[in-house]
Amino acid sequence: MRTNQAGIDLIKSFEGLRLTAYKDIGGVLTIGYGHTGKDVYKGQIISKDKAEALLRQDLERFELAVEELLDNAPTTQNQFAAMVSLAYNVGPGNFEKSSVLRYHKSGKYVSAAAAFMMWVNAGKLKKVAGLIRRRNAERKLYVS
Repeated sequence: MRTNQAGIDLIKSFEGLRLTAYKDIGGVLTIGYGHTGKDVYKGQIISKDKAEALLRQDLERFELAVEELLDNAPTTQNQFAAMVSLAYNVGPGNFEKSSVLRYHKSGKYVSAAAAFMMWVNAGKLKKVAGLIRRRNAERKLYVS
């Protein structure tokens, strides 16, 4: 399954586009649309085309991870896109342990949608406004 345009637009809107490497709220070097990894270094500058390519590359990795974790559970395109956005933001390992995934696989879609709101903290910080907005947008996409 692939992330639909609504999911891509959601990810882009909340990640934002930064063409110069920066440290995110958790202190991780990041560039483009939230791209992280060993290939990101201090002072790095990329083009918008490179940011798009990194996003497509990252999406493939997260889509595969989410699809494998779903284990063939019935999933709509919007549910999938919302879960990929969550995994993109919190990482596949955290997504794997999430109530969102557990409830979804059990067919408890209302509970799964509500569980997005459990992911609104960043590091040692409590409830981050930007994460609350993102989780609400993901939840809205999940139920649409």
